[in-house]
Amino acid sequence: MGSAPLIALDSAGPDTVDGRQIRAAAFQGVRLAYTSGVLERLGRPRSGRALVVGSGRGLLARGLAGLGFQVTAVDPSESASALARAAAERDGLTIEHRTAPAERPAVPEAAFGLVYLADTLEITADPDRVVEQAARALAPGGVLVYDTVNRTPVSRLVYLVAFQRLPMTRIVPAGRYAASRLRTPSEVAALLARHGLTDGGICDFKPRSVRGLIAGVRAHRAGRVTDDVLETMVGFALAPGSKPLVTYLGHARKGRL
Repeated sequence: MGSAPLIALDSAGPDTVDGRQIRAAAFQGVRLAYTSGVLERLGRPRSGRALVVGSGRGLLARGLAGLGFQVTAVDPSESASALARAAAERDGLTIEHRTAPAERPAVPEAAFGLVYLADTLEITADPDRVVEQAARALAPGGVLVYDTVNRTPVSRLVYLVAFQRLPMTRIVPAGRYAASRLRTPSEVAALLARHGLTDGGICDFKPRSVRGLIAGVRAHRAGRVTDDVLETMVGFALAPGSKPLVTYLGHARKGRL
């Protein structure tokens, strides 16, 4: 039997498993589809300045740049920011990558028409500060989009057990996720309201099948498939009207002056 793979976030090592990047690759299509749909419904352009908080290796930032946004990306990991800069350069994209925590992103006030919180609300121990800073960064009339993990028995099984403990499906270090940091839609709505953002509702999203999700994660974990192939294998799709048992997307808007 081969040795267990090294689980390491934001690592460029060829033999490491980076659950952040696996998750970003699997979610890329639904993240972009949901964001585009929200902006269209709200009559907002797919252009102007966008901020991605929790950018990781920059996959979502590159996707938003491809839609026409001028993107600033913030992540607490220096290694992730370095990998993101290199990837943007390879793709010929101009994206400003900064290394800073979501609680202190150090970006201009009221400068962005779109702020996306990725890989953040289910990680931070201070969600009030994160949402406060996101609201501060939004221009009047701007849109906040986020995705996060619900707090349900199923989400605990997936994120706290399968992704962190089970040898065959483990993709993140122990402690990356905790039940206390998983947040229900009503809790997130309350956070948004406290910081002057009008909740626009949520949308469930699901893989094509649980079997396909497991197969895709294991294949990527073993280095047999690329990010693009993983997204196709897993086949996440928006599920409006469905109750989110694991993950969900949502948005809110900042009032105009």
